[in-house]
This record gives sequence, C-alpha cells and structure tokens, in this order.
Amino acid sequence: MSKSDRLFRLLHLIRGLTPPVTAARLAAAMEVSERTIYRDIDSLRAAGARIEGEAGLGYTMTEDIALPPQTFTQLEIEALTLALSDVNQRCDAALAGAASDALTKILATLPERQQRQAAHAVNLVHRLNRPQAATIDMSPLREAMWAEEALDISYTDAQENQTERRIYPLTLSYHDSAVMVLAWCCTRQDFRMFHTTRILGIARTGESFRPRRVPLLRDYIAILRARDARHGVRPIKNWPA
Repeated sequence: MSKSDRLFRLLHLIRGLTPPVTAARLAAAMEVSERTIYRDIDSLRAAGARIEGEAGLGYTMTEDIALPPQTFTQLEIEALTLALSDVNQRCDAALAGAASDALTKILATLPERQQRQAAHAVNLVHRLNRPQAATIDMSPLREAMWAEEALDISYTDAQENQTERRIYPLTLSYHDSAVMVLAWCCTRQDFRMFHTTRILGIARTGESFRPRRVPLLRDYIAILRARDARHGVRPIKNWPA
C-alpha cells in the first residue's frame, strides 16, 4: 500500500472508530506498526488535519482536511441515517458496507452538535423479512450496468428450467422479498425481471448497449405508466420523463 493510500485509510478509520482511538487499535486495523501510525498522524497534522490526542491516550479528529464542511437540518440528518440504515438491512454485503462508509464520511463533515444528533437519531430501521440473499456476487451485475455492457447469464426459471440468456442489464430493483434485475432479454426480445437468487452464472461479453440504454428505460417506464393508468394507480412522481 502506498503512503497516500495508507494516509487516506487512516483518515477513514479515525473518522469511523469511536474516539479517542488508540494507536494500537489503528495499527491492528491497518496491519502496520504503532511507530508507522505515529509518523502518519504527524504527516496528516502537517497537511492540516486537526487531530487531538497523543500516544497512550488516543486520537480524536476535530477537523477533517479531506472533506468539505456540510450543514444539514435535523430532519435531513434523520432522513440520511434512515435511508442508509435501510441499505444495510436490504442489500448485499458490498453495498451495505458502502452505505456504512458513506454515512461515516457524511458524519465526519458535520459540526459536533449535528454529529450528536446523528448518533441519537430517532428513526430506526428493522426489517423482519429481508429480501432473499443473492446466490451470486452482485458486483459484476452493478459493474455491467455502470459500463452499459451486455451479460451472458445462466438462469433457472420458476419451473426449474435452466436457460442461457444474453441480457442488457438496466437496473436493480429491490422488492420486499427479492432483488430483481430489470433487463432487456436478447433471447426473448422483451423486458424481463430476473430473480438474483435464480441466476446461476454471469459472464461479461464486452458488447456495449450504451446507445440503447436510455431508450429502453423510457420504453419500460411508458409500459409501467400505461399499466398504472389501466388500474387507476397514481403515477410515481419521480419517474424520469
């Protein structure tokens, strides 16, 4: 690990661990010596970070050089903690970890008074019934969506029939009992929802569907709006046009 990466990681740990955090705890988390921690804290202080404390007592960050100061209302803080807590309850380990890291970074930018408000948020999430955990690594799915790249998947349908499909993955949809992949199925030439628990394998193809992604999403949203209109359902306001 380069020194710059190590300093960034050290900043993140000091932000996230309950202060004051000792050099021994930081050294164990970083897998380096305590002497290295002392030198790196001196480097961070020289760069402008306000880190209070000393060897044997532990360290507390009072001003973070890496993040700009933020101001939120108490209700906005409640909304942030509630939303990111829900990600922890509903999503796979990688996304849940990212939510925890994001909340740590957001809280690190807040004044001390608002950090206390966040620590004692009155809204909590506890889901008795969580979506079924995917049987595959979700990272390649998200990466293909970001890259707008087609995937070849092995899939078992509700009748236990196994098929091979090429899909254009458009978005992940988090339902009460399942996480679904909304995709254009090249095999069926239609939109399909695939249960992540029924995907047996994923292969990247290198085929880009970038020119088609936005038109496909618009077509699917038009289908949803037409369906809602037929059933007298009020349309969702934040659907993109």
